[in-house]
This record gives sequence, structure tokens and C-alpha cells, in this order.
Amino acid sequence: MPRDPTLDAAPPSRGRTVLFLTVGVMAMSSASTFVRLAHAAAGENGFLLNVLLGGGRLALASLFLLPAWISLARRWAEVPRAAIGWAVLSGVVVALHFATWFTSLSLTTVAASTVLVTLGPVWTAIIGTRMGIERLSGRQWLGIAVSLAGALAIGLGDTSGVPDAGDPGAVPTAARPSQPLLGDLLALAGGILAAVYRLLARAAQRAGLSTGEYAAVAYGAGGLTLLPWALLGSAGFVTGRSGAFWMWLALLAIVPQLIGHTSANWAVRWFSPTLVSMLILFEPVVSSIMAWLLFSERIGWAVWLGGAMILAGVALAGKRTEKG
Repeated sequence: MPRDPTLDAAPPSRGRTVLFLTVGVMAMSSASTFVRLAHAAAGENGFLLNVLLGGGRLALASLFLLPAWISLARRWAEVPRAAIGWAVLSGVVVALHFATWFTSLSLTTVAASTVLVTLGPVWTAIIGTRMGIERLSGRQWLGIAVSLAGALAIGLGDTSGVPDAGDPGAVPTAARPSQPLLGDLLALAGGILAAVYRLLARAAQRAGLSTGEYAAVAYGAGGLTLLPWALLGSAGFVTGRSGAFWMWLALLAIVPQLIGHTSANWAVRWFSPTLVSMLILFEPVVSSIMAWLLFSERIGWAVWLGGAMILAGVALAGKRTEKG
């Protein structure tokens, strides 16, 4: 794979990187809340609606990146086709990530879903090691084992996060968790797909695309992957949505996608994918606070125990890895 010559320049300063990732994590943390609010606005939370949310989020974000599209068109002849290929494949993978994760949010608690989907650093480390991008020590492998034990604890014990039907602060039925175990498994799959997506983002940018160009192509490919499935619904499935639904969808595109994901994709161009993914682990903390404030979601002991084990394990696995 041709190496991006810009990588020979000095990497961004630590302060700039921390600032970008702090803003990015805060932005990404809003995604689960916006998805649940969109569910409530739609009065449903089925698979096709989640596909519409994921595809619409990506497609809108790609359209908002018009300057990047113009830049890519101007230098199309000099852009390696491998870079375009990696970006398109990354978009397809992130589309599948959203389809599985968004569906999980309608079946389990925000806390369980977000913690499990942020197991991405563990999968990033495993896949990155197999690809020769990263190298893991025995301590880091121990961290992976602890994290997986925590995920199992959540999957077996996550039944207490559903609010009581008589609770005046309960979430509307369309947005309340209903099948915790299935939702947890979908979130776990979403975490694996997120790891692959992050590694492909690194490959596309190192092969010759700028962060903006990569994001435009990947988000566009992801939107085209998901949106046709949403059209399998009735004629009014898309057009009959309320203004509130479209508002939450637009916010999904702007805040967690354009600001959040693009910040992380910028960082992964320069730094270890596992290290970048580790910093995203603050997301479940912010997401859980939002869910508590907005949805009156109570989190049972199994989720807290499993979440603590996951965070402790990923902290071990996220010790400094060597970049390839």
C-alpha cells in the first residue's frame, strides 16, 4: 500500500489531539440519546426504522461534507484507487455497525448497549495484532479476558434496566428496552464492526485520502448501503415521519457523526487505533448520565459490575501499544 507522504511530517501536538478527541467523545456520547428520542418521536423502534436512522445519518453527514467532495474531484486522478476502495469498504462496515447498534438500543438499556459497543478497543487490538499494526503484551491480553468476562456478566444479568410500567418517569413504550439479551448481543457485534471500521479508516487515510475526503466517501457509501433497505417499508414509511423525527436524525448526522466520528477518524490517521479507541471509552459514562436524566433508566448491579470489569479490562489492554 502506498504510504501517505504527509505522515512524514510531525504528528499533531498532544494538546490538540486531546482537545479533538474530548470534543469527539462528547459528541459521540449523544448518539444513543438521539436514537432513543427518534424512536419515541416515531412511535416505533423496528429494524427498518433503525436502518433509516443509520442510513440517513450517514447520507446527511456525507452531503454536509461537500467541500471534501469538491477537493476529491479536483485531485481524483492522483488519488490511489486503493484508498477509495478502503474508504468504500469502511462505509459498508460502519453501516452494518449502525444497523446492529441502533437496533440494540431499542432492545436493551443505553448503559449496556453503549458499554458493549465500546468493546471496540478490544477487537481493534486483536485484529490489529493479526494485521501487524499493533503488538500486545501479556498484560494486555489479560485485560481482554477481563473485558470479555464483564461482557458476559452484562449479557446474563441485564434485566433490571427496564423501567416499571407504572413509573411516571418511564420511557414511552416504543423507546423502552424489551429484549436485553438480544440487544446486548447486537451491541457486541456492533463493537466488532466498529473495530474493523476504525482500522479501515486508518488504511484509507494512510493510502492517500485526507480525513475529510475519507469521511465523505465512507459516510456516503454507508448511507447507500442502508437507505435502500429502509425503502422496503410502505410508501409512507419515510415520508410520513414527524418534524421531531427529522430533527433528531439531523442532529445524529451533525453531532455524533460529523463532529464525533470525524474527530476520531482524524486521530486514527496518526496514532494507534487501539489507543484512540481507548479514549472513546468515556462515551458510556456520558451516555448513561443522559439516559438517567431523560429516560429515568435504572441500571442494575449486573450492568454496573460488568461495566466496571470491561472498563478495567480495557484499561489493561489499552496500555501503550506499538504502531505499525
